[in-house]
Amino acid sequence: MKPRNRPALARRLGSGLVALLVLGIVVVVNRPMVAAATDALHEFNINRQSYKEKYGHWAGLSVPRDFRINAIHAALLNTGKVLIIAGSGNNRDAFEAGTFRTVIYDPASEKFTEVPTPTDVFCAGHTFLPNGNLLVAGGTKDYEVLPEDIEHAYGVMKLKNESVAGGPREFPKGTKVVAPDGDVYETREDVTLPAATTMQHGDEVMTHAGEVEVWVDAVKKGDGSVVERPQQYAVEGLTGADKQNIYGVSDKITREKQEYGGDKTSYEFDPKTERYVRVGDMVKHRWYPTLAELPNGDVLAVSGLDQFGRIIPGDNEKYIASQKKWVDAPELKRTFPTYPAFHMMKDGNFFYSGSNAGYGSDTVGRTPGIWNVRNNKFTEVPGLRDPKLTETSSSVLLAPAQNQKVMIFGGGGVGESEVSTKRTDIIDLNQKKPRYEPGPDLPAPARYLSAVLLPDDTVFTTGGSSGYRGGKYGDKTRSDLFNAQIYRPAENAFATAAESTVGRNYHSEAILLPDGRVVTMGGDPLYDESGKGPGTFEKRIEVYSPPYLFQGARPTITDGPATVQRGTTVKFTSPEAAQIKAARLVRPSAVTHVLDVDQRSVAVDITPTGDDTLDLSIPKTKGLVPSGWYMLFLLDNKGVPSVARWVQVL
Repeated sequence: MKPRNRPALARRLGSGLVALLVLGIVVVVNRPMVAAATDALHEFNINRQSYKEKYGHWAGLSVPRDFRINAIHAALLNTGKVLIIAGSGNNRDAFEAGTFRTVIYDPASEKFTEVPTPTDVFCAGHTFLPNGNLLVAGGTKDYEVLPEDIEHAYGVMKLKNESVAGGPREFPKGTKVVAPDGDVYETREDVTLPAATTMQHGDEVMTHAGEVEVWVDAVKKGDGSVVERPQQYAVEGLTGADKQNIYGVSDKITREKQEYGGDKTSYEFDPKTERYVRVGDMVKHRWYPTLAELPNGDVLAVSGLDQFGRIIPGDNEKYIASQKKWVDAPELKRTFPTYPAFHMMKDGNFFYSGSNAGYGSDTVGRTPGIWNVRNNKFTEVPGLRDPKLTETSSSVLLAPAQNQKVMIFGGGGVGESEVSTKRTDIIDLNQKKPRYEPGPDLPAPARYLSAVLLPDDTVFTTGGSSGYRGGKYGDKTRSDLFNAQIYRPAENAFATAAESTVGRNYHSEAILLPDGRVVTMGGDPLYDESGKGPGTFEKRIEVYSPPYLFQGARPTITDGPATVQRGTTVKFTSPEAAQIKAARLVRPSAVTHVLDVDQRSVAVDITPTGDDTLDLSIPKTKGLVPSGWYMLFLLDNKGVPSVARWVQVL
């Protein structure tokens, strides 16, 4: 791909000789030669040591054709390998064929392997468990259907049973229900209708009808079977008392767009066996949910679309890790848009930054705040600029986690809005009354921006687009952003980084690797580069090497325990112990839709105890250091990090 806009340094002449060469070519009318010379000059400049020391360096990753998948989710396993999940990959044909894919990339060997994928985990939720397994829950049960493709009116129907006798009733797929005007509809799947139940309310015994929801489709094509109002339906084939007690109710039958429907299956992906292991089903079907680890190692699942494509109205649930099962959590009822961004605070509560992936009310649940997950109290926080532009934004708990500062980056308007912002804001959660304060602006408005914590406490931001899914923004037909920046908290400013050559927008990811590089993948634009034809999923992978990898020799970690306890001091060895100035425990990423609730970097106090020995004091607060696997980086007096050593915090 022809290089795009570059940092100013990339446009400077590398030497007098190169300058003369370019000037000589410019007088020639052969434009392809001019372009070739420009590209050659760019390649010369970005590969100079002085350039890489200041801006870092990008390199393409060679991906064998059989392993080029649509990267919807990605996670760094404690084996150092990258799990890349497509599921059906936003591809209806793959969904209908039952072709679901997962690939593992090993940066150490540069090899890719395929993993059997049992169900469509496309747009599921995921987070790491204390044992290192990746909990993957929800996904896709049904794809969206656009109005022009809907021939038969359809709707959600509640089958009701007012009889306490006879037990549950089975209704197979294709059961017919009849409207008062004689129109006939058929159920899409098998369902079990519970019997009614009786409950004592004071002195009165009340009967509560059993009910189950199911999709129904009109037998006749066209608009004739559309129903705009709630009404009751008879279930065909019933006799006797059942004919009176069992019936259907639906609010409407429509030919409007059918949204994606959520699945309820869940798995623990085991990094050792590299296989999905089925665990208990979720209480609710969920598509686009957030999964977030609680201080005790269990997991809270929040939001999502149900099996009928409806936003789940605050019905959240917990995964009990020790029992591998999901339970309802009515004590934590709270509504959020889909994929809300949570950051665990040091007291174990969640800070909701306001970032989200979109589906849901344009007003309810979008205000950032502190969620006390012990008593369900939610305290809104003020100060966020462009508060209506948090959809498709990203946020991170800045390093070190002890500072309790969260930064939000960019974002756009609700739905398919072309509006986006270059706003960043920062909140200090250590304050008695925390509020967002302005951060430095991004170079351009951005949504889908990837933000990655680096071991030197900076944040690398890359990718994104100014418009919805890389589409039109202002007078541009494509709005992908190729600029990259590194946010430096000490200066509260962005430093320019080398530009990428691959556009990344919707469905893209960026992950810190144990060697300190950042791998980027994915991108799902609406249109091609002309802005006229349909877009194709971006399957190329790039790897960014930050400037700290070009500052000379790196420190090393030669020995130390594989497991550590919070609140203890442990010994690690390094030949460069005398030069070590900082240590960080960096939790590996599990990212989708620029949502990464796992990402955090924790400062570890260090004390030299010998020529090659360091005492590391592990913080004792669970909210700071949730149980699980971390990458331990040692940094020298130039800010150069070691290759990480994997450590499990118990």
